[in-house]
Amino acid sequence: MKNFIILITLSISIAGFSQVKLEGVIKDSLGNPLELANVIAINKATKSLDSYGITNDKGQFRLDLKKNTTYTIQASYIGMKSLNEVLETSEENINQDFTLFADNSLDEVELVYEMPVTISGDTLVYNADSFNTGTERKLEDVLKNLPGVEINDDGQVEVEGKVVNKLMVEGKDFFDGDTKLATKNIPSSAVDKVQVLKNYSEVSQLGGVTNNQDNIAINIKLKEGKKNFWFGNITAGAGDSEANSLYLVQPKLFYYSPEYSVNFIGDINNIGEVAFSRRDYFNFSGGFRSPSRSSGTNLSLGNNDIGFLLLQNNRAKDIHTKFGAANFSWSPKKTLDIGGFAIFSNSKNELQENRSVQYTDAPAGLADEDTQSNTSQNNDLGMLKLTTKYQPNANNQLEYEALGNLSKSTQDQRFNSSLNGAIDQLETTNPFSFNQSLNYYYTLNETNIFAFEAQHLIKDEDPFYNAILEDKANYEGTANSLGLDGAQLDYNLGQEKRVQSNQVDAKLDYWNILNKKSNINLTLGTILSHQQFDSHIFQFLDNQTEVRPTPIIANGVATNDIAYNFSDVYLGFHYRLKSGKFTFTPGVSAHTYAISNRQTGVKTTDNFFRFLPDMNVIFQIKKSETLNLNYRMQTQFTDVSQFASGLVLNNYNSLFSGSPDLQSALSHNLNLSYYSFNMFNYTNVFANINYNKSIDNVRKVSQFVPGSVIRVSTPFNSNFADESLSANGRFQRTFGKLRASVRANLNYSKFNQFVQDRPSVNESFSQTYRAQFRTNFRTAPNVDLSYRYSIQDNNLGPNSTKFFTKSPSIEVDALILKSFTFKTDYSYNDFSDEDRTINTYEFWNASLSYRKDEDSKFEYEIKATNLLDTRSQNQSSASNIAVSATEYFIQPRYVTFRVRYEL
Repeated sequence: MKNFIILITLSISIAGFSQVKLEGVIKDSLGNPLELANVIAINKATKSLDSYGITNDKGQFRLDLKKNTTYTIQASYIGMKSLNEVLETSEENINQDFTLFADNSLDEVELVYEMPVTISGDTLVYNADSFNTGTERKLEDVLKNLPGVEINDDGQVEVEGKVVNKLMVEGKDFFDGDTKLATKNIPSSAVDKVQVLKNYSEVSQLGGVTNNQDNIAINIKLKEGKKNFWFGNITAGAGDSEANSLYLVQPKLFYYSPEYSVNFIGDINNIGEVAFSRRDYFNFSGGFRSPSRSSGTNLSLGNNDIGFLLLQNNRAKDIHTKFGAANFSWSPKKTLDIGGFAIFSNSKNELQENRSVQYTDAPAGLADEDTQSNTSQNNDLGMLKLTTKYQPNANNQLEYEALGNLSKSTQDQRFNSSLNGAIDQLETTNPFSFNQSLNYYYTLNETNIFAFEAQHLIKDEDPFYNAILEDKANYEGTANSLGLDGAQLDYNLGQEKRVQSNQVDAKLDYWNILNKKSNINLTLGTILSHQQFDSHIFQFLDNQTEVRPTPIIANGVATNDIAYNFSDVYLGFHYRLKSGKFTFTPGVSAHTYAISNRQTGVKTTDNFFRFLPDMNVIFQIKKSETLNLNYRMQTQFTDVSQFASGLVLNNYNSLFSGSPDLQSALSHNLNLSYYSFNMFNYTNVFANINYNKSIDNVRKVSQFVPGSVIRVSTPFNSNFADESLSANGRFQRTFGKLRASVRANLNYSKFNQFVQDRPSVNESFSQTYRAQFRTNFRTAPNVDLSYRYSIQDNNLGPNSTKFFTKSPSIEVDALILKSFTFKTDYSYNDFSDEDRTINTYEFWNASLSYRKDEDSKFEYEIKATNLLDTRSQNQSSASNIAVSATEYFIQPRYVTFRVRYEL
C-alpha cells in the first residue's frame, strides 16, 4: 500500500508539471466584469474537453491546460453572444482577457460541449457525463464524482454539509424524496443532469417570503432516450459460503413521461445487501413536516419501541432480506397531480456481540460487566401513502396527504452476563400509525398571501417484554424489590405496555409584502395532543399461571393507567428585511400552554404563558458565498412515559418510575454556518457551529440495587444547565482531475444527573477527522484514498474512558479495454484505548464485471465481499450511566456471480 501511494503521488506531480495555466477576466463591452460566466477549453486534436471554469465576482477565470497544445476557448454568459477563439499553449503560463457582447441577433456560436457545472441563482447544474468515468452503475456513483456533493455514512446525500431532504426525477418526487432509495437504485446510465436546488421551497407562492436556507433538493434530469420508455435493470446472482447457498434477485424498473411515472424496486438476497433497514423505516418521514416546526415548541411523543439491536454499517452475523417498493405519479390534467407509494420489507437477522461495560458510581466491586449475546430478529415493515395536489391557477394550491405505517417485529436474545448469569429475553411489537395532512395556499394579490397547514397523527404502540433469569441468586435483590415469588425454578418476568397517541398540529400564516425588500408574517397556530399510557409487570410461575407482583419500590405500584393532555395556542410575528447583502428576520411567538396528566385518580396540571424570540441573519457575501446566523429559544416537553409513576420494566436490569410533577425545559440554540462554492479556484468550503443550552432539562436519578448493577431510574427537572457544542466543516479543492478534501466533526456535551444520591457531571467529547484524496480520470484507473481518525472521550462522574479509531482506506475502480470494470476497496481499522490496541480488523471487497460496450444489454459480474474473512469489528458507546466497548460479529467471506440485464 505504501508503494502504491508513492506511485500515485508521483503521477500527480508529473501531471502537475505537464500543465500550464490560462488566466484572465471575462468582461462585457463596457469593461464590466461578468460573474458566473462559463469558460471551457476543447482540445482541437482529441476533440475532448480538457478544462472548464466559472468566473468569480471579479470576472476572473483559471484553466489548467496541457503544454504545446491547440485549444478552442469558448466563453458564454446569459444574454451575451458566445465567444469562440483558438489558443495555442507553450511552456509558459498565459494571461488573456475576453470580451462578450450583447446578443442582439439569432445567430450564435454553437457550443460543442456542455459546461460541466453551471450556476444560475440558487441552482447548480452538473452535467453528469462530464464527470462520469465509465465505471458508474447507479446514481450514487454519479453523485460521488460531483464537487461539493457527498454521500455520508448513512447513505444520505449532503450538499454544503446539509442533508438533502428531497430528491426528484424530472420534477416528480421519488418515493417522496427519499435520497437513499434513489441513490442505491436509479441506474447511472439514465442520468443526464443533476440539479441542486438550494433554498428550495415546496410551495412556489412562498419562495419569496420565507427563509429556506436549510432546504436543499436535487432534481435528476433523464437522458432523452429514457423518457416515455421503460428503463432499468434486473440483476440475478448466486454463490456459496461455508454456512449456506447464496442468492440475489434485484429488479429495478422505471417509467417517466410528462403525464405519469411508475417506479418499482425489488430486492431478495441473503448476502447482507440491506435494501431498507429498520432504521431507514423509522427515519422515513414520507414527506411530512410538522406545521409547528419553527413555532418554538418542541413536543416529543416518545419512542416506545422495543430494545431492538441495530445493524452496524449494515453488517451482522447473518442477514436475509426481502424488499419491494412501488411509486407512481399521475397528472390527469395540468391542474391535478396524484401520487403515492407502497413499501414492504422483511428481514431476518442473526447478531452476536461481546461487550465490556463500565458503570458510573456502581456499587463497590461491581464496576465492570462482561456480556455475550446471540440475537435473532424478524422484521416486517410496511407503509402506504397517497398524495394529491390541486392547483387551478398560480394563486391557489390545495394538497392532501395520507400515510399509514404498520410493522411487526420480534427479537429473541440469549444473553449471558458475568454478573447476572444466563438470561433469555423475548421482545415483540406490532405498532401502527396514520398521518394525514391538509394544506391550502392562497395568493390574494401581489402583497397578500395566506397559508393554512394542518396535520393529524394517530399512533398505537404495544411493546411486549419477557425475561427468564436462571441465576436467581444474583437477581435476588431486584426480585425482592419487584415483589417476585422466589420459590420458582427461575425468575420469569414480563411486561405488557400500550401507548396511544393522538395529535393535531395546525397553523394559519399571513404575509404582507410591504415592498421589494421587506414583509411581515403573522402566524396563529395550535398543537393539541392526547396520550394514553398503560402498562403492567407480571411473573410467570412454574405452573404457567400469571401473577402481578406488588413491588416494595415506586410506592408499591407496578401498573400504569395515565392520560396525558397537551395544548399550545400561539401567535407569532416575524419581520423580514433585505438591506444590501444582509437579510434580517427577527421574530417572536407568544404561547399559552396547558398540560395535565391524570393517574391513580389524581390530576396534575401545569399552565403557563411564555414569549419565545428567534432571529435569522443572512449575509450574502457573494452569489456563491453565504454566512447564516440563527438564534432560537424553544420550550421542550417530554412524552407521557416520563410522567407514569408506576414501575416500568425497560429491561431486566433497568427499572423506571416516572414523575407526575415534571415540567418543561427551556433551551437556547445558536447556529452559525458558512458556505462557499468558488469555481475560480475550484474550492468548496462549508463550516457549521452549533451551541445549545437547556435549562430545567429532564434528567434521571439512578439508584443501583444493593449488590448488583441493576438500577432504578426516576426523572427530575435538573437545576443545572445542560450544554452541547458541535462544530463541523470541510475544505475541498479540485486540481484538474484530482480532488482533495479535509473534514472535521467535533461534538462536546455536558449534562448533570444523580447516581447513588450523588451528583454526577457527565461530559462527552468526540472528534472525527478525515482526509481524502480522489481522482477523476476518464481513461486511467481512479483512486480514492482516505484516512479517518476518531477520538471518543467520556467522563462519567469519577470514571473516564478514551477510545481511538484509526482507519485508512483505499478504493480503486478502472475501466479496462472498454469492456471490463474492476472495483476494489480496502479498509484497515485499529481500535484502541489509552493503554493498548483492543482489536484490529480489516475489510477487502472486490468485483470484476464484463459488458461488451456501454450499449450492451447484458453484464456479467463476479463479486467478493470480506475477502479477508474478517469475523468481527469494534466500537465504543456511552450512555448516561455507563461506557461500553463492543465486539460485533459479522458475515464471513461471500463470493457471488451475477448477471445484469439492462432494459
